[in-house]
Amino acid sequence: MEKAAEFKGYLQVYTGNGKGKTTAALGLALRAMGAGFRVFLGQFLKSGDFSEIKALKSFGDQIEIRQFGKGCFVRGRPSEEDVALAKEGWKSCQEALFSGNFQLLIFDELNLALYFDLLSLEEVLSPLRKRPLSSEVVITGRYAPEALIEMADLVTEMKEVKHYYRKGVRARVGIEK
Repeated sequence: MEKAAEFKGYLQVYTGNGKGKTTAALGLALRAMGAGFRVFLGQFLKSGDFSEIKALKSFGDQIEIRQFGKGCFVRGRPSEEDVALAKEGWKSCQEALFSGNFQLLIFDELNLALYFDLLSLEEVLSPLRKRPLSSEVVITGRYAPEALIEMADLVTEMKEVKHYYRKGVRARVGIEK
């Protein structure tokens, strides 16, 4: 692992309507843990023991996983519980960000939490402006706001060209969940 003084962390955003945003972030987590980094994974709008969560737990204390959701995506207007879970989650993410305990922090589906107004843009951007540069931060989810894209050092847009979901194929264990 690079010495903390030598490591400069960047802000990455994975967005777009295509498949692979969370998958790319988890691939980066795997690479980081292989290099001896500690990883924080905060998942908004999600809960449950998905296949990737089961696998990541095998890394023990090298990764901390927190989920801030009811287990289903928001449809229509968010409930008070959706908002409360997102606010609690963002507080937890900020604590991890400023703790100095993690070299990689992934805020999965944070863009969707912003899109559904579970969090305000400024309450997210303000701490990100002050983040320690000794940690890499990855934010995933569709609908990344323009202000976050401008702030980011790296932005990848996943574009759907073709998806078997359109033919009725549901999420499959080991592939999508």
